[in-house]
Amino acid sequence: MYRKAIEELKHWKSRKNRKPLIVRGARQVGKTWLMQEFASTCYKKHIYINFEDEEILQNVFEDNFDINRIIESIELRFSTSIDNETLLIFDEIQSAHRGVTSLKYFYEKAPELHIVVADSMLGLSTAESVPVGKVDYLNLYPMTFEEFLIAMGKHNVAEAINNRNWAILKSVKDLIIRDLKTYYYVGGMPEAVNEFVESRDYNEVRRIQNNILVSYDSNFIKHAPVDVVPRIRMVWNSLPSQLAHENKKFIYGAVKHGSRAKDFEIALQWLADAGLVIKINRTKAGMLPLNAFEDLNAFKLFTLDIGLLSAMNKVKPETLMMGNELFTIFKGALTEQFVAQHLVTFVDFLYYWSAENSRGEIDFLVQKDDIILPIEVKAEENLQSKSLRAFVAKHVGLHGVRLSMSDYREQEWMVNYPLYAVQLLSNASK
Repeated sequence: MYRKAIEELKHWKSRKNRKPLIVRGARQVGKTWLMQEFASTCYKKHIYINFEDEEILQNVFEDNFDINRIIESIELRFSTSIDNETLLIFDEIQSAHRGVTSLKYFYEKAPELHIVVADSMLGLSTAESVPVGKVDYLNLYPMTFEEFLIAMGKHNVAEAINNRNWAILKSVKDLIIRDLKTYYYVGGMPEAVNEFVESRDYNEVRRIQNNILVSYDSNFIKHAPVDVVPRIRMVWNSLPSQLAHENKKFIYGAVKHGSRAKDFEIALQWLADAGLVIKINRTKAGMLPLNAFEDLNAFKLFTLDIGLLSAMNKVKPETLMMGNELFTIFKGALTEQFVAQHLVTFVDFLYYWSAENSRGEIDFLVQKDDIILPIEVKAEENLQSKSLRAFVAKHVGLHGVRLSMSDYREQEWMVNYPLYAVQLLSNASK
């Protein structure tokens, strides 16, 4: 498998002011695999420590933060030596008492050491706070459609998309759309992708997705405050119905009749901190900076992965491939989910906009550096874009983006990108 995050890890390795690196992301998005793949391809030696399993080392930071003593303890445990060419991988570091705090001292007293750490539920499962200014971060998300294509052996398609070879892409559009709909079902959880690549068995993919969903529910019980668990479950289980609405604004009353924001604020924040949901707030204006016009009372909520959303909705593969009444109803939700989970991987700020009188909405409003991109999402080839056109006309200097199943085309006020090329928006402003 190939993950683009490997390139970011390589940049981190070569950085002069390198700090211990925390790889953040929801459980089962591939953090452990990524760190070990990085170690095997970029280092002559590495030591992998899963503190959840290594009971001997769970208290190695407890007495003091003498880095020489800590390193010697690890060397003795693994019968090896550690030098500046060794990568230390600390997995499940929250299971080691004062392990998170130790990162500060590794940076201050031994900056020459190469240390990467997996952040699974940090802040949710430990009372320790991450030392400010003493660590670097890398966010890991489910596999993108581009990574899915590469995993499927379709490197040439992924390359054609990145090179914007629109004439070639148009000639194989039907095949790419089929792969895109397959991704809607399989999603980007690495275990599910790996299973599909090896077996092409949709049922096995769904079994894996259901197991992931069960494991997430177990994490609610294990890591969340007992009194909050029922509310976390209610919010999580409401996501499919929330996204099925034409207006995908999150409605508290849809979680529980008569409920209000204060009833579910903690549950929502817990899910966001765990990386299980993508929360996109409304902004009241399309001007820089978008966060200055943020409306904290209105937001959309997506899951971390489109495949898991399909599993939660029990969507069958033939529903996505052939299309039927169910897909007609739910395709808008799946399409917005697809776009949201890709945009969040590369933008600085991600919002949506809606008019005060509810007449008109822009599905996503993106800020990247000092550029704002208003984005409209279409599940099919419906090219009517009244709201987008009106929004661009009102905000002089903005250029609209539409994502649809239609081919690439440029207009004076807007560019249409095929949905399968959503990653190109990372450079759309250049």
